[in-house]
Amino acid sequence: MKNIGETIASLRKEKGMTQSELAEKMNVTDKAVSKWERNLSCPDINTISKLANILGVSVEELLKSKNQNYSTTRIKDLTNLIFKVVALAMGISVTVLNILNEIDIKSSIILLSIGLTCIGLYLLNDKDNKI
Repeated sequence: MKNIGETIASLRKEKGMTQSELAEKMNVTDKAVSKWERNLSCPDINTISKLANILGVSVEELLKSKNQNYSTTRIKDLTNLIFKVVALAMGISVTVLNILNEIDIKSSIILLSIGLTCIGLYLLNDKDNKI
């Protein structure tokens, strides 16, 4: 999925515009347009509507690619973090409670099973992870 910079660049090229021409229509410098397209900065929130209009798309279409990609990545990262934290917490809990002789074998197995399940879910969720 394209990020917002790639989207701006491809739409500008489809319209046959140079960065300078788009910059002139937007009342910004060509350096600003270049930074947008390289994802070093983003257009000002007050100019997004004008940019979308010039590029012939809706504001939603212009912003959708970046927001979906960012949201999906953040949710996946947060989910993976939760799985790892719960797995670690279960392991530490069993170890500490066992040292203190405050846990029975059945409870230990249940807590370790929860931890192992979280590790399995993490591995399933993290498709880039190489075992």
